[in-house]
Amino acid sequence: MLRLFTAALTTIVIFSGQALAQQGGTEQERQACAPDVKKYCASVIDQGDLVVLSCLQQNRSKLSPSCNRVLVDHGQ
Repeated sequence: MLRLFTAALTTIVIFSGQALAQQGGTEQERQACAPDVKKYCASVIDQGDLVVLSCLQQNRSKLSPSCNRVLVDHGQ
């Protein structure tokens, strides 16, 4: 599940719908977290999936409720 979620985050970051769709993520999940990734994690976008996930976790208290729900739904 972590692998699916980190793949989804990478896809969110690069705004490519096909890869996330192949990994089982949804358009709603991309839309939920894309603004938060851009706002809080832009400086680490190129550092890999786990770094972006870690960034979102570190900014947990600032995330939108919808992005927070995506994290929770994926066990994060």
